[in-house]
Amino acid sequence: MYNKYKDLIFFNKNIIIAGICSFFSSAYVTQFYYTHYDKSHIANAILALLTEYSVYMPIFVVLFYIDNRYRYFDPLTGKKDSKIIKKDFRKLFTAFIISEIAYSFSKVSLTYQFLQAGALPYQASMLGSLTASAISFVLINLAVFKVVKLYRK
Repeated sequence: MYNKYKDLIFFNKNIIIAGICSFFSSAYVTQFYYTHYDKSHIANAILALLTEYSVYMPIFVVLFYIDNRYRYFDPLTGKKDSKIIKKDFRKLFTAFIISEIAYSFSKVSLTYQFLQAGALPYQASMLGSLTASAISFVLINLAVFKVVKLYRK
């Protein structure tokens, strides 16, 4: 059973690790910015989103490559096959576009709404992230495994 779902497990592990790192960094930056610089709810919501992306994407890409590097080497020659890397990253990019558009809109609007409701900045950021992450998590898995078929056997 593990071998059948190994790609799904590793893919989601990478999403979760990158998500946790971006989640806490966003909450910290949001609280710091709000208390020291600007109390604008919309600026804070956008800063939270930008912080998350600046942490999430590099971590995810590195983890994804580490887990999938065996796919990028020609078994006969042992050389890196850049065509497969480009193909996979195009598929990933397409899948992320689908999920991240939904994530971005829901993250900013939810964080803004939580701030308007009186939540502390780090609370608003965390609640917005968790809710938007759940939406994004479902969409990225559907996109990777059903739409772009990244792990087609």
